[in-house]
Amino acid sequence: MLVSKKNREEVYQYLFKEGVLVAKKDPGSKHPKMDVQNLVVIELMRGFASKGFVKEQYAWRHYYWYLTNEGIEYLRQYLHLPAEIVPSTLKKSTRAPAQRAVEGDRPPRMGRGGGGYGGGRDEYRKAQPAPGEFNPTFGGGRGLGRGAAPAE
Repeated sequence: MLVSKKNREEVYQYLFKEGVLVAKKDPGSKHPKMDVQNLVVIELMRGFASKGFVKEQYAWRHYYWYLTNEGIEYLRQYLHLPAEIVPSTLKKSTRAPAQRAVEGDRPPRMGRGGGGYGGGRDEYRKAQPAPGEFNPTFGGGRGLGRGAAPAE
């Protein structure tokens, strides 16, 4: 497939900058992050996958491409970039490490069926039994259903 140099470079620059690329399997639509058709992105990445420059995954009508080390080297040469510039996926995170919770901060978790906030599943059995003279009666169904039991 013939691809213009402008489109090819735009896709390559975006892929190198992010390190990953996603495209919906809809060849007629435009890519949401670039001014390029999805068909162009899919075909360029198909060629990269065959050369081993990207790792391809497909799920739920979306293609996912992850740049490999060989792909980084190829794009660095193609785009004439210095070795100091790396994709976002290889940069270290600047976030502080997560704080550990202090003991007693929250109530302990109860295991499966162990109660928790709503109590256990057997809580109703621990309640007081019905009084001794309790005798429930169930009336008819107002003309609905099978009717009364046969009289003997």
